[in-house]
Amino acid sequence: MTTTETRVLSRNLYIFLFSLLGLVYVAGLFVPLMDNDAAHHANIALRMYLTGDYVNLVDNGVDYLDKPHLHFWLAAASFKIFGVTGFAYKLPSLLFTSGGIYSVYRLGKSLYSAETGRLAALIIASSLSFMLANSDVRMDAILTAAIAFAAWQLTGLLLTKKWIHVLGAALGLALAFSTKGAIGVLVPGLFAIFYAIYLHRTRDLLSVKWLSLLFLFILFISPVLYCYYLQFNLHPEKIIRGKDHINGVRFILFSQSFERYTGEMGETLKKDYLFFIHSFLWTFLPWSLIAIMAFYKKLSGLKAKQGEWATAFVFLVLVLLVSFSGFKLPHYLNISFPFAAVFSSGWLLQQHANPLLLKRIYGVQLFVSLFILLVLAVVNFWSFQVNSYLVMTGVILLLSVYIHFIRSTIMSTLAKSISFSVAAIILCFFLLNTSLYPQLLKYQGGNMLAKEIKGKIDARNIYFWGNSNSASFDFYTGTIRKKYTPGEESKKEKIWLAYYPKDTLEIVHAGLNLGNTLRMKDYEISMIDLPFMNPYKRDSLCSTILLSELIR
Repeated sequence: MTTTETRVLSRNLYIFLFSLLGLVYVAGLFVPLMDNDAAHHANIALRMYLTGDYVNLVDNGVDYLDKPHLHFWLAAASFKIFGVTGFAYKLPSLLFTSGGIYSVYRLGKSLYSAETGRLAALIIASSLSFMLANSDVRMDAILTAAIAFAAWQLTGLLLTKKWIHVLGAALGLALAFSTKGAIGVLVPGLFAIFYAIYLHRTRDLLSVKWLSLLFLFILFISPVLYCYYLQFNLHPEKIIRGKDHINGVRFILFSQSFERYTGEMGETLKKDYLFFIHSFLWTFLPWSLIAIMAFYKKLSGLKAKQGEWATAFVFLVLVLLVSFSGFKLPHYLNISFPFAAVFSSGWLLQQHANPLLLKRIYGVQLFVSLFILLVLAVVNFWSFQVNSYLVMTGVILLLSVYIHFIRSTIMSTLAKSISFSVAAIILCFFLLNTSLYPQLLKYQGGNMLAKEIKGKIDARNIYFWGNSNSASFDFYTGTIRKKYTPGEESKKEKIWLAYYPKDTLEIVHAGLNLGNTLRMKDYEISMIDLPFMNPYKRDSLCSTILLSELIR
C-alpha cells in the first residue's frame, strides 16, 4: 500500500540529521554501565565468557530464569572480540538498533511511501527512550529492533508472498523471542493479523508459507528452549522464587509474560492505570504529542477507511496491556515505538496541504523542544556543570543548528518543525553522553573503586561480605563476585573485603580485623531524585563502598 510521495526533507538534510544522531549514539558506547539491569546483564554475559558455559544463565551465583539468552550470547561474543569493556557490551545493541531503524524505514515504505519510511526512521531514531536504550543498555534496543524487523518482513510476506520474507519473518520473530520471550512474538504477530484483516487476506495465514514460517520459527528458537531444558527441566531440585520443579521450557514459552502481566514477578506501579499515557509523554519525546494526535486521527478515521489501521491497533493493544499489567517500567513502552513512528509519520505527511494545522504542529514542537532545552540548561549548567571546552564547543555548534532550523526562510513549516525537534534531542543526548553521565557515574562507587584499584590490587583476592554486592565493580574488574566465607583469609597471603557501612558492626562481631581501607562515595544513580540533583546537598546523600585489607 503506497500513497503519493511528498518529499519534506531533502536527501542531504536526512544525511546530516542521521549523521549527527549517529555521533551521539556512538558517544553512548563509552558511558560506563550503571548498577541496574545493565551491569547485572553484563555480568551474566561476563560469566559466560569467563567460564565458557553458554547454557546456564547465572546472576550473582543464582540461576537466572527471567529472560532468554540472546542478549547475553551477543555480549559474551563481543567480549571475545573486543575484550571486557562497556563498549563491547553495548556494541551489539547499537548494531541491532541500526538494523531496527532501517526496518522501520522499510515498514513505513511498505505501508505508505518511501518518504513516510524515511521520516518514520528519523522519528524513532530521535525518540528519547529509544536513544536512552543505547546508553543505558538492557534488552530493549535488541527487542525493539527485532520487532521492527519482524513487522517489516511480515508485511512483505502479506504483500508479496515471497519465500524470502518467510525466512526473514521467522528470523525476526525468533530474535525477538530469544531476547525477551513471548512478548517479542505477540506484538509483531498481532500486527500481522490486523494487517491481514485490513488487506482482506486472513486466509493467507493458513497457507503453506505461513505454516513454513511457524516451523522455521520453532527451529530458530530451539537453541534457547534446549538451554532452558538443560538448566531447569533436568534439575527439578533448583528453587527459583520459592518454587522447585521449574519447567523452564514452559516458563519461557508461556509463563514468563503471564507472570509479569499478573504481577507474580513483582508489582511495580501495578495500580497506575494511566502509566502508559504519562510515561509515553516523556519516553517518545519530542514526538509524543504528535503521536497522540496521529493516533486519535487514525482511530477517528476508521469509518472513512482512511489508510491502514494495523499500526494504530497494535499501539492500542499495547496501551491496554501495559496499563493493566501488574509489572511495568517505562522502557517497556519501547516496543510500541516502531508502530507509533510509522503512523505518526504517515499522518504528518498527510498534513502538507493543511497550513493551519502545520502552524499548530510547529507551535507544539517549538514548545516541546524549548522545554527540553530548558531542562538541559538546569541540569547541565547548575546541577552537573559542563566542565569541558570541547563539550561546550559542541553545545554551541548544535545550538546554532537548532536556531538555524527555527529561523530558516527556505524550509517549509513542517520541515522546520521536524528538523529543530531532532536538533533539540541531539543536543540533549550529546550533553547526556559527554557530560552528564560521565559526571554522574563518578558517584557510583563500584566502577570508581574498580578504577582506583586497577594495577594495585588483584581483584581475584577481593571478597564481598554477606549479601553486599556491586555489579559495576565485578564487571569493571572482570571477575565473578566471590562471597566471603570464614577462614578465607588463611588460604591466601593477602585478601581484601568489600562491604558497605551497614555491614561494619557485623564484620567486627565476626572477629575480623580490618586494615588499610579504601572508601568511595556511592549512590544508586539509576534512582536519582531532586535532592541529589542539588550540588550543595549531593555529597551528604551519598553512602560509601569500602574495601579493607583483612589482617590475620
